[in-house]
Amino acid sequence: MQLNHYNTTFLEKSHDIILACDSVNSPANIGSLFRVADSFGVKKILFGGVNVDVSSARLKRTARSTQNWVLMEDNLDLVSAITTLSNEGYIPIALEVTQKSTSLNTLNIPENAKIIVVLGDEQLGVSPSILELCETHVHIPMYGKNSSMNVVQAASVALYEITKQLN
Repeated sequence: MQLNHYNTTFLEKSHDIILACDSVNSPANIGSLFRVADSFGVKKILFGGVNVDVSSARLKRTARSTQNWVLMEDNLDLVSAITTLSNEGYIPIALEVTQKSTSLNTLNIPENAKIIVVLGDEQLGVSPSILELCETHVHIPMYGKNSSMNVVQAASVALYEITKQLN
């Protein structure tokens, strides 16, 4: 018999992980990020430079109510937010292909680390000013012809790897 969310209980666990979204603005992507954040026990989502309309029908469809309990802050100056969190001991990790990025599967998360996963704009990626704040840049190894994934797909892959190491 196939199980579903009515007859299955998963262990609820939270991680000291914050998603920092640099100008991610699609309601469908934002809603899906809420859902993924809930799935991986993310502490909070930060939206830089974007006002999030949680009443958006498109966001609500993809979030499936997770926007009601996953913490978020929007319209932030992400440079200031990441700087403050870094001073509090968070490690910012940019999920972006750069000249210094390494493969996600080589990332080594220290035990009990507090992590900021930095995600970029759907078209332009993570801005240079945000990249400068992140000592660690990681990319997802890809084997097809396309050079990028949807921001939510990429966040899912990264959160899987990071939470696997933290657990």
